[in-house]
Amino acid sequence: MTTHPKEHIVFSEKDLSRVTRDPFPGSRKIYVEGSAPSIRVAMREVSQAPTLSVSSGEAGEQNPPITLYDTSGPYTDPSVEIDVHKGLLPIRLPWILKRDNVEELDGPSVIFSDDQAPTEFQFPHPRRPLRAKPGARITQMHYARQGVITPEMEYIAIRENMRCEEAAAYLKKHHPGVDWGANLPPVITPEFVRDEVARGRAIIPAN
Repeated sequence: MTTHPKEHIVFSEKDLSRVTRDPFPGSRKIYVEGSAPSIRVAMREVSQAPTLSVSSGEAGEQNPPITLYDTSGPYTDPSVEIDVHKGLLPIRLPWILKRDNVEELDGPSVIFSDDQAPTEFQFPHPRRPLRAKPGARITQMHYARQGVITPEMEYIAIRENMRCEEAAAYLKKHHPGVDWGANLPPVITPEFVRDEVARGRAIIPAN
């Protein structure tokens, strides 16, 4: 016996009203583009208040915005139309298909009970699953050890840098931090990410 109902998941208007759509206060979502238009890394640009004068208490030096991580997905982007019944856009799908080493299945290969297929309680717009073609290896570690820089690796490099090159002009003084023995370059490059994955010191949980 299964605990899943035999119908598609349907969200009410009350459920949808609880979905957070507003950007975080004092900030806006931005996108940093990579070497291709499909590589767009979301970040959060936080506004800073001006520095107050010690003597007068009035606004003095204007402070530039600070770029931070943003892993909230498209829900905090007011320009994106959200449909929870369709799920998130498969932004990696073009990257995967371009590698031409996967094939599309007709449907899920796992049945959760004797009398019920997964499609009876999944989203009403399920995507067909993909699997590696015979003899193909589709892991990020395999690509890394073949010397291939994937869009996923470039995406990670852009996110980890958080536009630090642009901030270098005004971040003249900052704490150097502690590297704990790691050989971290001043700027994280896609090649550095590839090398770390190939060495087994970094993992990209996306095949």
